[in-house]
Amino acid sequence: MTLWIVLGIVVLIVLWLITTYNGLVGGRTQAQAAWSQIDVQLKRRHDLIPNLVQVVKDAMGYEQETLTKVIQARNAAVAASAAGPAQAAPAEAALTQATRGLLGLVESYPQLKANENVKQLQEELTSTENKIAFARQFYNDSVASYNVRRQSFPAVLAAQSLGFGPMELFDMPETEREVPKVVLR
Repeated sequence: MTLWIVLGIVVLIVLWLITTYNGLVGGRTQAQAAWSQIDVQLKRRHDLIPNLVQVVKDAMGYEQETLTKVIQARNAAVAASAAGPAQAAPAEAALTQATRGLLGLVESYPQLKANENVKQLQEELTSTENKIAFARQFYNDSVASYNVRRQSFPAVLAAQSLGFGPMELFDMPETEREVPKVVLR
C-alpha cells in the first residue's frame, strides 16, 4: 500500500513537471515569436528610412546634418537589433527621434510636402511605426505573461532549474516621448 502511495506521488510530481515545462515552453515561444514580429517591422523601417533620406537629400542638399543624424541612428539601430530588446530599445528610440526630426523638416518645406515620393514614404513610415507599436505591445504582453508564469508558485520551484530565465521587455526610454527639435538653417 505504501508503495502505491509513493508511486502516486511520484506520478503527480512528474505530471506537474511536464505541465509546468510545457507551459513555460509555450510562453517563451510566444514571446520569441512576438520579438520576431518586432524585428520584421524594424527591418521594414530600417529599409524605408534610406529611401526617404535619399528623396529628401535630392530635394534639399543643405540640411545635411539632419540627414546624417538619421542615417547614423539607422545604422546603430540595425546593429543593435540583433542583440535583443535591451540593446535595441535605446537605439530604436534614437532612430525614432532622428526620424521625427526629419519628418518635421519635411513639413517645413513646401516643395517636399508636395513631392509624391516623400508623401508615399511618409505614409509607409507612419504605417510601419504603428505596426511597431502594436508588435511591441504584443511582445511586452507576451513577456509579462511568461515572466509572471515562471515566477508564480508552483512553477517558480522548477523554472530556473529547467532553464527558464526571465525575458526582457522592449522598453523605450523617456527620450522617445520628447518632441523633436527641428533647426532650420
